[in-house]
Amino acid sequence: MNDAGAAPPGERRPTPGAAADSQREMLSLVTARVRDAYVRKPFYVDGAQDLVSVCRQLAERHLTHALVRDRGPAGERLGIFTTTNLRDALLRPEPPSQLPVREAARFDIVAVQADADLFEALWLMVRHRVHRLLVKDGEAVLGVLGQLDLVSFVANHSHIIGVQIDDAAGVDELAAASARVDHLVRLLHGSGIRIERVTRLVSELNTRLIARLWSLIAPPELVANSCLLAMGSEGRGEQILKTDQDNALLLREGFEFAALAEVAQRFSAALVQLGWPPCPGGIMLSNPLWRHTPASLRERMRLWIYGQGPEAAEGPMHLAIFFDAAAVAGDATLLEAARTQLAQLLSGADTYLARFAAAADQFQEPGGWFSRLTSKRDEQPLDLKKLGTFPIVHGVRALSLQYGVRAPSTGERLAALVAAGRLDEPQARDLLEALHLLMSVRLTHQLAQRERGEAASNEVRPSELSTLEREPLHDALAIVKRFRAWLRQHFRFDTL
Repeated sequence: MNDAGAAPPGERRPTPGAAADSQREMLSLVTARVRDAYVRKPFYVDGAQDLVSVCRQLAERHLTHALVRDRGPAGERLGIFTTTNLRDALLRPEPPSQLPVREAARFDIVAVQADADLFEALWLMVRHRVHRLLVKDGEAVLGVLGQLDLVSFVANHSHIIGVQIDDAAGVDELAAASARVDHLVRLLHGSGIRIERVTRLVSELNTRLIARLWSLIAPPELVANSCLLAMGSEGRGEQILKTDQDNALLLREGFEFAALAEVAQRFSAALVQLGWPPCPGGIMLSNPLWRHTPASLRERMRLWIYGQGPEAAEGPMHLAIFFDAAAVAGDATLLEAARTQLAQLLSGADTYLARFAAAADQFQEPGGWFSRLTSKRDEQPLDLKKLGTFPIVHGVRALSLQYGVRAPSTGERLAALVAAGRLDEPQARDLLEALHLLMSVRLTHQLAQRERGEAASNEVRPSELSTLEREPLHDALAIVKRFRAWLRQHFRFDTL
């Protein structure tokens, strides 16, 4: 994997002037709205028109798409017809002159509001794998925003990365796309885009990377009869820089695949090529302990919760990692069934949940950390994960297990806990803001470490903090400290 200062494979390092231009383009993305981009005026056709007539009108206007007005079973509907739809329509048995455009159009248009941030449009295109968005002002249609019209706003365009991922024919091509994702992180974060937006976009691209890799390595029969899981921070959608692999495979009951071990080994090795280091604890596909049928997983989870010896010692960590799992490829119902089994096993296990939650309070705060934080000369590092992000993430995870919340990310879990009346809204808001601040500060320093050729870590030295970082970081850590005290009281750690 390239270090953070290197250009992605196949690219030349930009000149200082080009780098400045990229930064300016990214800065425009921070403040620009969708209406600021080039939104093409809508061109409408009737759904009953035949394809030849529609294509003739498109040719006269030099257009590659038209909005289709039609009456469906539920009333008036709006669709879109593009040259891609034309390609597929030509494979149908009906002559194009006799085929109504409604039969070839798509009516699941992805829309965006004109006053939405341009970044939202970018994310929607990446998320839904579309090249055009319907732009609306309230309910009124303003036009269509195309991928090429958006590209001038974005340096190292993430849509291009998405296309590169989808078109990759081998691991080397995926590795090149993966390096572009890392480059995009530096551009986005360096341009001041909020950490939650960076995380959301990068998580989407990384998920597509992993899913595409699996489709290249695993035979279709295996893909159809399994569910590939991303776990830990990748599963929560909160990983930015690539960290240790945390993945697993659920197999349909009764399904057997003779070459499974070989495929799993190749997959884990290929992830290393894409920038994900092996997991020191072996929580990865190449380890048979993380390849399960529903029956074997249920037994494994039972040992995590009620087992003795080594299983009991590692159980809370393994349960935490699995609880954060997200389906990346294959049959997602296998994961949902496993979640239901887990909820059944935890029913009435209040003492275990308290021990599980106590991990959020396991790291002792260093003495005088506030005075050290305000010192510009202190070289003793502070671990932002142990002191900050982990207590929030794990505490919210424990509450989610306790109250049956299945939302994937910490932010969504907090929202669900507030909606269920389990957390006060101000407390949840403070925790989410503190988490984002801690993630942002950590990423800033991890990127700086990589630029210096060092391994990225969770530690920062107070002497390296800027004046603008110190006070918000102090406030964030104070919020974490109050949350730890709340968890101690809520789960009654003193009785353990």
